[in-house]
Amino acid sequence: MLHNQKKGMSTRTMVLGAVMTALVVILQLIGTYTAFFGPFSTAPALVPIVIGAALCGTQVGAWLGLVFGAVVLLTGGATLFLAFDVPGTLITVLLKGAACGAAAGLVYKLIAKWNETVATIVAAITCPVVNTAVFLLGCAVFFMDSAADIGAQIGMEQAGMALFWAMAMANFLIEVGTSAVLAPIMVRILKIRRKTA
Repeated sequence: MLHNQKKGMSTRTMVLGAVMTALVVILQLIGTYTAFFGPFSTAPALVPIVIGAALCGTQVGAWLGLVFGAVVLLTGGATLFLAFDVPGTLITVLLKGAACGAAAGLVYKLIAKWNETVATIVAAITCPVVNTAVFLLGCAVFFMDSAADIGAQIGMEQAGMALFWAMAMANFLIEVGTSAVLAPIMVRILKIRRKTA
């Protein structure tokens, strides 16, 4: 009986993970093709990453983040960086995705024992924070020597990397703002899911 119940929970987790994976792909495709911050696209896929991480755990969160990173790579969202350092680009994009999903799941798990609403809000904010932090760290590690060339590629020879970083931060603020606005909706989704589970 207990074995069947565990198997059933595992199946539900797999189905929910698959649904969230599809949402990550669809939303990130929309984000990629509606980019308006120069070389940066927003990441609407962070919303299903947070929901999936909260409902299914840290491992599913990391998987969803990895899928998010793969979509960014496959749709040309990292083309600018690929021209300068292919391994650095792959590591940065895939690591930032997996890390933001895992971090959201971990934060949710730690805080949900105390308060699910606060856990959801903190996870929703943690996800874009980690995503951007790992991206900027990857830029510092892999692309600092190419800063002038990257600035030239995006038409910012005079401003150099300062404007580049400013655009990254503007994109980050949009992602955090979107997550903060959508956090109450995420809370409701999680509460509904808990009641029906």
